[in-house]
Amino acid sequence: MNIAVLVSGGVDSAVALQLLKNQGHTITAFYLKIWLEDELSFLGTCPWQEDLEYVQKTCVQLNIPLEIVSLQDAYHQKIVSYTIAEVKAGRTPNPDVLCNTLIKFGAFYDLAGHQYEKIATGHYAWIEEQEGTFVLSRSTDSFKDQTYFLSQLTKEQLAHVLFPIGKYTKEEIRSLAHEFNLPSKDRKDSQGLCFLGTIKFREFIAHHVGTQEGPLIEFETDKQLGTHQGCWFYTTGQRQGIGLSHGPWYVVAKDFEKNIVFISNKYHEPDKIRNSFLISQGNWFIDNFYEYVEKMQSPLLVKIRHGEFLHICTLKNTVDGVLVTLQERDQGIAPGQFAVFYDGARCLGSAPITKAL
Repeated sequence: MNIAVLVSGGVDSAVALQLLKNQGHTITAFYLKIWLEDELSFLGTCPWQEDLEYVQKTCVQLNIPLEIVSLQDAYHQKIVSYTIAEVKAGRTPNPDVLCNTLIKFGAFYDLAGHQYEKIATGHYAWIEEQEGTFVLSRSTDSFKDQTYFLSQLTKEQLAHVLFPIGKYTKEEIRSLAHEFNLPSKDRKDSQGLCFLGTIKFREFIAHHVGTQEGPLIEFETDKQLGTHQGCWFYTTGQRQGIGLSHGPWYVVAKDFEKNIVFISNKYHEPDKIRNSFLISQGNWFIDNFYEYVEKMQSPLLVKIRHGEFLHICTLKNTVDGVLVTLQERDQGIAPGQFAVFYDGARCLGSAPITKAL
């Protein structure tokens, strides 16, 4: 096939390149430049030049053509604006989920990707065609699995996507990188949001939303124990950055209008169930999602954050929306994040969490 491969400078996309080349495909590598270097230059240095150097070395070694595409404007309009709006609304955004949908397999596809039979990336996930339907499944590596970040793709986008490393573990990918002697074979994995690089998310939010002192209130007693610089810096279930003794302290809730952060050092006591939430309209990879769930032979599974942990859950229609109830409680249900549903390894799609109950 004629394949466009999105490369980042990391080991995963480099191995994906090598694997596809070994399979005999015609390949063009694309580096998407989305760093907000001008806007954020005062906060720190965005390492895109270093990323690009690894990409260039890899493409020269593999004799694969490389094109650099600037999608900074599209990223700012679609992802950064969404992130700021969600924070201002008191929710916890997940820009990396929408980056895949709107940028990598959206704006890039519209600009250049439509000229290729497939767009490949180094995501840990797997897609296969079953009776004319493209099925997204969890990676062999449960810890690295990235279907959470891919759960807002459309069914049409799934048909154009390829994930060459989805059936490998991270250890196997590192081993292959050494076997192929790729330039990034020992490079550490990147951390944080894709458009910030080494810049801290808190600094980015402070730049756009500002700071405002507010009270830290103990949930059980309604006593003020300290102050904070803005409730938009906090996420439900968070324990880092509260800065009080006699902890550990956890964020229990936020009153965005009054700029109050409620905290508790009794967060995990049995009376605090925290096992249900409401979701809004979902993005589903199958037709008639709710009818499908009713007929499932295995338990419905859900992830409420990136990682390997899956909850068994049930769904129920209520006057307020669809209620998701977890079999076990979870201390970090955060409105604005996505609930991603599974039938075994198969990803069924996702919906934003609107309210924790």
